[in-house]
Amino acid sequence: MGSYDYEVPEWEGDVFARLISRMNPPRVEIDNEACDDTTVIRVDSFKKHGILLQMIQVLIDLNLIVTKAYISSDGSWFMDVFNVTDRDGNKVWDKEILALIQTSLESDAWNSVGVRPSQEHTSIELIGTDRPGLLSEVCAVLVDLKCNVVKAEVWTHNTRVAAVVHVTDDATGLAIEDLDRLSTIRELLCNVLKVDNGSKTAKMTVSMGLTHAERRLHQMMFDDRDYERFDKAEEGDETSRPQVAVLDCAEKDYSVVILRSKDRPKLLFDTICTLTDMNYIVFHGTVNTGNSDAYQEYYIRHADGLPISSEAERRRVMQCLQAAIERRASEGLELELRTEDRVGLLSDITRVFRENGLCIKRAEISTDDGKAVDTFYVSEMSGNNVEAKTIDSIRKQLGQTILRVKNHLQPAKPPEEASSSTGFLFGNFFKGCSFQSFRLIRSYS
Repeated sequence: MGSYDYEVPEWEGDVFARLISRMNPPRVEIDNEACDDTTVIRVDSFKKHGILLQMIQVLIDLNLIVTKAYISSDGSWFMDVFNVTDRDGNKVWDKEILALIQTSLESDAWNSVGVRPSQEHTSIELIGTDRPGLLSEVCAVLVDLKCNVVKAEVWTHNTRVAAVVHVTDDATGLAIEDLDRLSTIRELLCNVLKVDNGSKTAKMTVSMGLTHAERRLHQMMFDDRDYERFDKAEEGDETSRPQVAVLDCAEKDYSVVILRSKDRPKLLFDTICTLTDMNYIVFHGTVNTGNSDAYQEYYIRHADGLPISSEAERRRVMQCLQAAIERRASEGLELELRTEDRVGLLSDITRVFRENGLCIKRAEISTDDGKAVDTFYVSEMSGNNVEAKTIDSIRKQLGQTILRVKNHLQPAKPPEEASSSTGFLFGNFFKGCSFQSFRLIRSYS
């Protein structure tokens, strides 16, 4: 009998991967005794592309902070360890949250606990050129079209703005399904987003399915190429940006990505999301935070099995990771608003901000049980710090609304201090600190 080669069709490969995954569900261990100040979560299972991001997505959707992480894979298996705390920096003792961690990470479907397919709202995705007052104009259009915003997230970066907005019909409180009405919404919002006939145009899409807002925002801005810096003045100011290095590890045929930046919630998600969507696989990694700084180190290959092979690819990875960290950076003064929800509330708030000369850099809008909880990061349109008299004026105009200044941001590091941070980044690497942890991993990947 003659022999022959059989190429497995893509759909059969998918079925086989799902079968193996179901036969080997993830094993999750949650340990509150191993560490003095964090809860330790250990996960091992069959490896598939994107599974690391899905695990991290589960953790951030449960409002957990990852302080340390160790990532290791061997052949078709992985073992990851996450040290986590709650938002207040404490161990996780809540039995309901612990049960959610266990069941969500063990689920073969790997669905995000914070996202469910819904017919209760319509998801609108917007991207365009940022400018002062833009969010106010978008909200005004939605109010005129009888749409109520129940949840939204808005990011700005490098002159661009992206938003995922969940809306309902203000009469029924349900999703908007009428195609003619959706077409009108799309046309009017695109007109608001457009400012000229330049190469970067405004876009709007509508979805009623499963949407993870933060991942979509990363994907939208990546597709919009927000990582390309067109402002020559900005290109010269590299000292305040996240520090990223991409090096070769010829011994193991990996590329090594090292990042050092200011620590903040969801930083790990942002970097892993970008690497995943760029079709890179993290085989090994270490994440460590402390003293307000974060250090991340990853050993990666492209999904085709090859390390980074050209200077152009190396530069693109560095640019994209810097952009991923900057998109969610807490730029501006953080204001939190809590009040009774009503139709048109967001339009009124953003109009008051605009009339008082404030520019919204980032926003997180949510409603729950008739309450609105909104967070805005704002600055003066001139770029100066927001004055106390401006906040007082806004409080008076918003009436009984409770507006709280959550924190005042620290000034940027002076150039000499930032330069020393850069030296520390590369100094640690070449002193062998990074490779020491790597040598502990016996890999057959």
